[in-house]
Amino acid sequence: QEVILGIGGVKMLKAMGYTDIEIYHMNEGHPSFLTFELLRELGSIERVRRKCIFTTHTPVAAGHDIFPYELVTDIFREKLPDNIREFAGKDSLNMSLLALNMSRYANGVSRKHGEVSRKMFPDYDIDYITNGVHSYYWVSPYLREVYDKTLPGWRYNPTLFKNADAINSTDLWKAHKKAKKALMEYEKSHSWVLLDRKLLTIGFARRITGYKRPTLLFTDIDKLGRLCKGKVQFIFAGKTHPKDTEGKEFIKHIYTISDYLWEQYKLRLVFLENYDMDLAKLLVAGVDVWLNNPRRYLEASGTSGMKAAHNGVINFSVLDGWWIEGYKMDKEAGWSIGPEPDDPEAEKTDDYSDAMSLYSVLEKEIMPLYYNYKSGWIEKMKRSIRLAAYFNTHRMVEEYASKAWNLERQPRWRTKRPATPTVKMIKQ
Repeated sequence: QEVILGIGGVKMLKAMGYTDIEIYHMNEGHPSFLTFELLRELGSIERVRRKCIFTTHTPVAAGHDIFPYELVTDIFREKLPDNIREFAGKDSLNMSLLALNMSRYANGVSRKHGEVSRKMFPDYDIDYITNGVHSYYWVSPYLREVYDKTLPGWRYNPTLFKNADAINSTDLWKAHKKAKKALMEYEKSHSWVLLDRKLLTIGFARRITGYKRPTLLFTDIDKLGRLCKGKVQFIFAGKTHPKDTEGKEFIKHIYTISDYLWEQYKLRLVFLENYDMDLAKLLVAGVDVWLNNPRRYLEASGTSGMKAAHNGVINFSVLDGWWIEGYKMDKEAGWSIGPEPDDPEAEKTDDYSDAMSLYSVLEKEIMPLYYNYKSGWIEKMKRSIRLAAYFNTHRMVEEYASKAWNLERQPRWRTKRPATPTVKMIKQ
């Protein structure tokens, strides 16, 4: 698959007439075999490096493919550079290492992820460009009307979100209620759980896997039941990899917990199936709070929280990925779970302490604000929207253009790597 993606991708582009490509941007290590095809054409690693950049998107080891050389040799036969071990890994072929060695620039997708990536690959300087999301696509149709009225031009210039304080509070709340109603109507036809639009609604939707801790909320299920009874409801959604047995068990557990919470506390919790982009758009606009509680520091970026912020939905998250940067920009734009990253105890926290922090913030800050101080809640929504002025693809692409894609500019970051090996290509 990765030979087809990398080498086949280069050949396909040329067959389509794209013969003057200046930069090949590798996202993750999966396409890094494209460097072999460029090497065949250009004949030197330095010439290949000038045409390649690499973005790593995951601090999780499983995201970095490694193959035994026996398999690689069997696939490539005589087309494999005979000194491949010098720049792709001594004992096995590491696709990310191959991409790093064959690129002139590398980056992670948030400030913290850049730090984590440099620890994973200590011989390399890895920059960071924090992810963003496409503003117009992810803003609900109800809020688009409000933004058009108050922030004209936002569709093409998301930096205008910095003026979110000018949004009429009544208009903002009405638009949010419409988005919430749309989500509830969808849920009504896709679940037996009957949600209540008047209740504080917390959403959790992402890939269901271990490091994202989808069941952290249920660490003390009875404490949660007593705390949220008649006040808070939860919507979960997401898919898991077909081979992720643990992920499948998480989904089963959420269903079981949903039954228990309803029977014991009349607390509404629903898991929506068939998660896709259409459902995601309903969720990031229709819930009141967006929950994210990964294990530190395994969340490279976490773009769903950015989508929520675009809609005035307030983030409640472990300080990881993009939320470290967002929270530092404005601590009143959302809530954090557990200690801050510069706290020496941050990396020592466990699931239980994070769960207790979650319950405490929910009880002492989130619920009282929502039910007792509506104007304060709306002001917090506006502060959340202000974050969208930075966490958007317009800014992200500008950073890639200036830091990564501009061949005329001397790169700000130089990648440290072993001396360039001489590439010996076996005749094809």
